[in-house]
Order: sequence, then structure tokens, then C-alpha cells
Amino acid sequence: MANRTVEVELSTTGMGPDGKPQRVPLFVGGDAGVSVAAPPAMEPELEGEHMLINIGPQHPATHGVLRLVLELDGETVVRCIPHVGYLHCGFEKIGEYRQYNQIIPWTDREDYLNSIGNNVAFALGAERLFGIDITERCTVLRVMAAELSRIASHLVWMGTTCIDIGAFTPFLWSFQERENVYNLLEGWVGARLTTSATRVGGMAADIPDKWIDGLKGFISTFPKTIDECERMLTKNAIWVGRTVGLGVMSPDEAINYGLSGPLLRASGVAYDVRKDFPYLDYETYDFDVPVGSAGDVYDRFLVRVEEMRQSIRILDQAVKRLPDGPVNIDDPRVILPPKHKATSEMESMIHHFKNVMEGPRPPIGECYVAVESPKGEKGYYMVSDGTSKPVRWRIRPPSYVNLSAIPKMVEGHLLSDVIAINASIDIVMGEIDR
Repeated sequence: MANRTVEVELSTTGMGPDGKPQRVPLFVGGDAGVSVAAPPAMEPELEGEHMLINIGPQHPATHGVLRLVLELDGETVVRCIPHVGYLHCGFEKIGEYRQYNQIIPWTDREDYLNSIGNNVAFALGAERLFGIDITERCTVLRVMAAELSRIASHLVWMGTTCIDIGAFTPFLWSFQERENVYNLLEGWVGARLTTSATRVGGMAADIPDKWIDGLKGFISTFPKTIDECERMLTKNAIWVGRTVGLGVMSPDEAINYGLSGPLLRASGVAYDVRKDFPYLDYETYDFDVPVGSAGDVYDRFLVRVEEMRQSIRILDQAVKRLPDGPVNIDDPRVILPPKHKATSEMESMIHHFKNVMEGPRPPIGECYVAVESPKGEKGYYMVSDGTSKPVRWRIRPPSYVNLSAIPKMVEGHLLSDVIAINASIDIVMGEIDR
């Protein structure tokens, strides 16, 4: 892995003799982190016992009820043991007693920063199990939903990570743009955080009139906010000092730990489900997969910022190709008939009654569908025995898999660096304690 030089902007008193920002070389290797001289050996009489401390489960920097048991030698982390399970929700077991459409509200609550993206992922899995194809308009609308959700999730990550490390202004900018995304979602489905926007075979609702105009406005203004955040952080000496060389994962280590999403791409592995296993016609969109080189906290920041830019590119293409037509398939065995028909036609009323009371019934079989969520590869595995409820619903949560690497990431770093490294993983405990 090549050495990397990061240009930083210092205060006036810290400028170079020529009045320009100094260039601070930061040598980053696979396992070595920042190359520094080895500390002198400690006198035997000054050595002490290691200390065990708890970070969490009630701690603002753990981003949920996560407990990290740290073994410290002074302020250096010798060992980290993550403890999960404090927020066990039982989503998978509950799903075995719900019809397929009734499971969708539970997907909102796994990763609640990517609720509409989870809705889309589950609907894709159920539709493969049912053996049905959605309409072209629904396909494009789901792409819009997934990319808006990706942007909103990354904005929350950037804002909260800034708070963890000590920056406040980018937090305000990030959450203001997140509010703009939620206003769009609210205008579409009437909900902001837990959307329940999809249905097996379509969407809960089509977009209203002039909604596209609001999306176009967001597409045109949002890149300016990204530019402002980058100007504030990318060359900021404090930000660079708190992120470069921390939590380094080499490409081989990232693959062996099963990492995915921005963590894997920051280590230099260009794996993206949208490119490698396309769905929703992503193979027809023009966008790049950003990758890093050092696999540290700084590269994870750069990758997520660039992913938001690429999501804007995808949204712009989706707006231009959005076709007319129905948003739901024409199959009364799966989709509820229009309300005016259910109240005026006997056959439609019967279909409505059977759909609500009994639920759609897929054929016997199983399937696994994975999507590229903001945190990595999100997968749903479903098994059907021919009834209206799945025999088994298994979630492949990227947060859980990515968190498994935190003992490796924090080992040898200072206690204060644990906060930055944990923030760079971008976890949501609802997805971990599923």
C-alpha cells in the first residue's frame, strides 16, 4: 500500500514561512497505521496492571446500546470485546407470524436511517419469491427512493461523526439537508422516518404532482452543501489528525472479515452490489464506485462523501428516464384493487377481502436478494411453504458484520481514537440486535 500525503490547512499562526498551508506527510501502511517512533521501554517499577473500562451500553458515542469492554495499558487499547444484544427486537421471529406486506413496517425499524431502502430490498426479495416483475415506473421510483435514503443515511453519519470528533458546523449543514430529504419522502408517502413505502408488486403510493420539481431542486442545490462540508473537513488539520491512520484495514483483512459497503471500498476493494449483482436496472445507470487506498477512518469519510455525489448523478438520470404508467402490477391476487373498484365491484371486493384477511401466497421455494444499502450488503433470505407467511425470514445485516472487525481496528490505538473508529463503522443497533 503506497504512502499517502494529505494536505492540511492550519490556522494563521500555523502557516508555513510562505504563508501557505503546510503539507504534513502521513505514512500509512496496512497494519502499521501512522509511522511513529517506538516508545521507550518503561521502567519495571513503573509498570502497572491493565485496566478494564466500559464504553456503553449507555454512551452517546456508541450510537446505540452497544457495550465495548476495553482492556487498556495506560491509554492504549490492548483488547476490545464488543457486547451486543441489549436491543434485541426479534424481527426475524416476528416475520414468521406476519404476511409478507405486514413485514414491511418491521424493515423500517432495522436500520431506521435507511427505512425506505429496506422497504425496497424486502419487496425485491418477496417479488422474486412470488415470481413477479414490477412495472418500469415502479423500478425507477424505487431507485429514487434507495438513493435518497443513501444520502440521508450518509448525512446522519457525517453529522454525528463530526460531533464525536469535535466539529459542530458540518453537523448543522448535514441535518439541514437530511431534513430536505425527509420533506421529499413525507410528500411522497406521508411518513418521514419509518416510511413503509413499498408493497409486494409495487408501491404504497405513486409520487404526487410537482414532486419531481422538488427533487430537481434538491439535486441542483445539494452538491453545494457537500462542497462546503469538504472545504470544512478534508484539509482541516484537526480532522486529518483525528482520522488518518486510525482503524486501518488492508484489502485482505477487509475481505476476510466480510466487510462490505464504504468500509470495504475504503480499503481499496471496488465491490458494490449495484455493479456486481445489478438490480432495479442499476447496470443501465452511469455512476462510479469510489474506493480508497489506506482503509482508515479518513478514507471512509472520503468514500461516503463521494458516494453522495454519485447518488445525485443517479437521481438526475432517474428523473430524466421516469416513464408514465402504473406504479403497481395488474394482479389482484397480489395487489389490492383501487378503492373505487373495491366499493363498487363484487369481484374487486372479494380480491380485497382475500388479500387483507388471508394475504398473497407465493409458491413453495426460497430466495436470497441482496442490495447495496448505505452501510454495505443488505440481504434478505426467505423460505416459503406456500402459505401467506414465510417459514423463515433471515436478515443479512451489514452493521453486524462490519462491527465484528472493531477489535482488530482499535487494537494498539489510544482510548480517544476508539470513538472515531467506532463512528467510522456507521452502525445502527436495530439492525444488529434484530
